[in-house]
Order: sequence, then structure tokens, then C-alpha cells
Amino acid sequence: MDLAVVILAAGQGTRMKSALPKVLHEAAGQPLLEHVLRAVQDLEPTRTLVVVGHGADEVEARFRDPAHHDLEFVRQTEQLGTGHALLQTRLPLGDFDGPVLVLNGDGPLLKTDTLRALIGAHQEAGEGMALLTCEVRDPTGLGRIVRDDRGQIQRIVEEKDAGPQQKAIHEINPGIYLFDADVFGYAGELTDDNAAGEYYVTDLVDSYLRDGKPVVAVVTDDETEILGVNTRQHLAEVERVLRDRIREKWLLAGVTMLSPEQTFIGDEVRLEPDVTLYPGVWLGGHTIVRRGAVIGLHALLVNCDVAENARVEPHSVLRDTDIS
Repeated sequence: MDLAVVILAAGQGTRMKSALPKVLHEAAGQPLLEHVLRAVQDLEPTRTLVVVGHGADEVEARFRDPAHHDLEFVRQTEQLGTGHALLQTRLPLGDFDGPVLVLNGDGPLLKTDTLRALIGAHQEAGEGMALLTCEVRDPTGLGRIVRDDRGQIQRIVEEKDAGPQQKAIHEINPGIYLFDADVFGYAGELTDDNAAGEYYVTDLVDSYLRDGKPVVAVVTDDETEILGVNTRQHLAEVERVLRDRIREKWLLAGVTMLSPEQTFIGDEVRLEPDVTLYPGVWLGGHTIVRRGAVIGLHALLVNCDVAENARVEPHSVLRDTDIS
């Protein structure tokens, strides 16, 4: 299936209080945008476009390498909302006539399987748009999903435009959509007649429903998966979740960790079964630890190759070396 992916990454991220563009802040050793790109790569999209604005030169320079050779950058010179950002990709996509997946560059916890479910729901509908939703404990600051008496999506209301009844809704819109090829025609009709004075992607729901096209939802029950990073507190929470995912993967693969919560493993590290990691171990870079090896208390290894059954002494600090 032809698929275009549009990642919105133009925002300034003022609440991060940083000169660094928000999508370049790192979690689990990689920029936030890199995690989003990894979530979509297994979908094998035909085109992947990143809309950049604030710090565009820095973002483009960071991802200008062979691993991202097929990545296309589009500039949004004025930040006039998510709908305006999406419209910047209309000309670059030209006559592309497949579905368009729209994601946020600051949502590093999104899983590929969830995106596959979204694609499946859209294919089943045959046209229109599909979006991800989630029931959350605290919906403050997030767009609310308004449904009719039959449970069908009626509209999405941003918090700034929501009344008391709508603010009481806990089903929220994390900003993850799949549109049919008519999306740019509808996006061209968007107006900024709202409290923020911006062009909202969320208003596309009204356009599709107006023309009798389906608007379907995929509901995720994993609240962490849709967490976006807007503050350093969010960044710390994302870091924790990503580290937990990495540790869980290796524990299930046969690695022993005597104190998982005190073990740091980079996302490019490779571990074989029957490896033992003592508390405080820090493994980074392209480190490989082979079967039966034991890494001692508080050892730090970066870009190391540890041989089978090797023993690394406690408090070792080793870089770019083979260990036998």
C-alpha cells in the first residue's frame, strides 16, 4: 500500500525552556523525532515528510545522514497551527493519491502495532479518516472527542474552545490521524475562527462528516503511548518508559539483571542470553555483550565487544575496546 507519512515538528516548544529544538531533545539516547521515525519505518511508507519550523536548520542537520536518506523536510515559516503545517506538504506530495498518516514529532512512545491498527481501521472503512483516541485520567489541556448518542465521533473540541460539559470528557485526541487522498482539498478550506486563531487539523472531522465520509476511531488503552513531550517533566517520564521497555525486552530474551531499575541499557546495545548485569551497570553506544558474560557492579561500557563468558570487573570504565 502506498502511504505518505507527515510528521509535524515545527513547534518552538517554549515550555521546554531550551534553545534546542524540542524534537532534538533526547530520550533513551535518541532524539524524540528518531523514536517517531522508528515507529513508522516498519510500515515501509512511500514518502516520509517532516514539517520543520523553529530550529529547522538544526533539525535537518541532525538527520542529514545515510540512515535517513529518504527523509524529506518541509519548512513551515509561520506557525499558524497544525492544519497549516499539514498544508505545507501538499505541494511536495504533488500527485500522491494514497492515504496520509499524520503524527507529532514529540510523541516518542507510539508503537508500530498501534499504527498498523489505525491503517487497518481506515482500510476497512474504505475512505474518510481514522484517528487514535485514548481515555485518560487527566484530560487537562487536550482536545476532547465528542460522540453522538450512537457512539460515533461528532467532532473534536480543543480545550480553549471547550465548554464545561466538553471539558468533563476524558476521551482525548493525541493528534494521530490517517486521511484519504482528499485531505488536502479539505485542509485548504480550514479557517482560523477559534480561540487560538489557528488552523486546526481537528476541524477536518467536520469536513469529512459534512460530505458523508466515515470518521472512525481506534482506541488505545495505553495512556503512556500517547504521551507528548512539552516539558522537562514529560521528558523524564518518557525516558522512564523507554528505559523500562528496553529492560523488559532483554529480560524476556534471557538476560539476568540483579537490579533492573538500576541498570541502564542504550537502545543500540545488543545482549545475548545468559548475560548477567550487576546493579549500576551502564551500557551505551554499539556495545555487544555475548552469551554468559558477567558485567560487574557499576561498570560503564561504551562501544565495547564483550566475549562469551568474559568477566568485567566492578567499576570498570571501558570505551571502544574488545573484552575477552
